[in-house]
Amino acid sequence: MTYRGRFAPSPTGQLHFGSLVAAVGSWLHARHAGGQWLVRMEDIDPPREVAGSAAGILAALPAFGLVADAPPLFQSQRIAAYDAAFGQLRAAGQLFPCWCSRSELAAGGGLHRNGQCIAATNPDRSPAWRLRVPDIEVDFDDALRGPQRENLRGSVGDFVIRRAEGFYSYQLACVVDDAFQGVTEVVRGSDLLDSTARQIWLQRCLGLPTPAYRHLPLVMGADGRKLSKSEQASPVDPANPLPALRQALTFLSVPIPAAATDVRDLLAHALANFDPALLPHCSGHSAV
Repeated sequence: MTYRGRFAPSPTGQLHFGSLVAAVGSWLHARHAGGQWLVRMEDIDPPREVAGSAAGILAALPAFGLVADAPPLFQSQRIAAYDAAFGQLRAAGQLFPCWCSRSELAAGGGLHRNGQCIAATNPDRSPAWRLRVPDIEVDFDDALRGPQRENLRGSVGDFVIRRAEGFYSYQLACVVDDAFQGVTEVVRGSDLLDSTARQIWLQRCLGLPTPAYRHLPLVMGADGRKLSKSEQASPVDPANPLPALRQALTFLSVPIPAAATDVRDLLAHALANFDPALLPHCSGHSAV
């Protein structure tokens, strides 16, 4: 099977260094495997989107030498596919409507574990829709983190598939689109490690293949927060890509020449010397 990797940013701001590391890491793995590298814009949460950021991210990537092998996929144009997956789960009796408020869920630690809504039906407002989660252990092997096991009922409970506002969840859209794009390995930041068990369970429920997973170390700001949420998360400069690209490769422990003055040459040298076994493992996070 042809290797297919992807970079899937959300348009909540311009490309910053933490996202660049994820993009470079996924690109290196795809090219190292002789496979394809795809870009997907995860634009299904309009309240969180920043105007112009999707176009900004897509314009910035080629400046860093990161050119996808197909046009970008926009999740906002994939609602019919999510409707179909939602219908499949609902027809199988795996979904239920939920009107529970946060205060009503507080007794269960904020989690829903009943398999049915504990609040009264409210015809005056739309419900969220949750996936019934059995008492099951989900096991998977992460290429950097090693063996993982999560009891979904204990950790997340019955999780939301479609919000009350009508927006589909990241978990459902990600699973449907990874299968649609034929992704064979997901290379992303370790902040999404705790989404993996939910996504694997959804893949099983929908009869979809499970890709391999590799979660890269997070880039942290000097304030100790994830860079995307840190005050240090200023956008990288596509007009002067070499400094940030060098820093991203160094962060990933990829050998680079001191004399490279061209993005193309720098990436070619990095790819020629790339060894996935030398990637930093995620025993902790790194700061910039």
